[in-house]
Amino acid sequence: MVGDLEDDRRTEPSYLLGDREMLEGWLEFHRVTLLLKCEGLGDAQRKARPVATSNLSLHGLVRHMAEVERGWFTEVLLSEPDAPLIFYDPAVEDSSFVPLDDADWAADLAVWQAECETSRRNAACKELSFAGEHRGKAVSLRWIYVHMIEEYARHNGHADLIRELLDGAVGW
Repeated sequence: MVGDLEDDRRTEPSYLLGDREMLEGWLEFHRVTLLLKCEGLGDAQRKARPVATSNLSLHGLVRHMAEVERGWFTEVLLSEPDAPLIFYDPAVEDSSFVPLDDADWAADLAVWQAECETSRRNAACKELSFAGEHRGKAVSLRWIYVHMIEEYARHNGHADLIRELLDGAVGW
């Protein structure tokens, strides 16, 4: 429900969990938060960029996070630097955020959700100390989880402001 702070799809992790359960729990919390920010809006609203100086939109944030999921949980964790890009086009600045004119919400949402599921699978059988590689340096799964929580938290802050500007809804 829009603006409802209670949603059974989004739960804070318990205070007394092990490291992995805590990290996975907070990452899921933030994934669901982004989804909730996008619900109850029409296509034009999700594509709207209400801050004139910014390319950010809710639809663009979902596309961007699909790229980020693939980047960290496939390219880095599995050391697959040639994993195909989803929305990014090096010829277009901020290409995971724009252009959105012909973007299909249902298709892009499904891509993001599939990337989240792939991320879960890629991480499931790895220890937190398991290391992939990023720019020639080892990166542990633990670091990737913390970074992803930070990335979602930052962009969910953007989503908070965008949603409030679109329809006044606050919360989640």
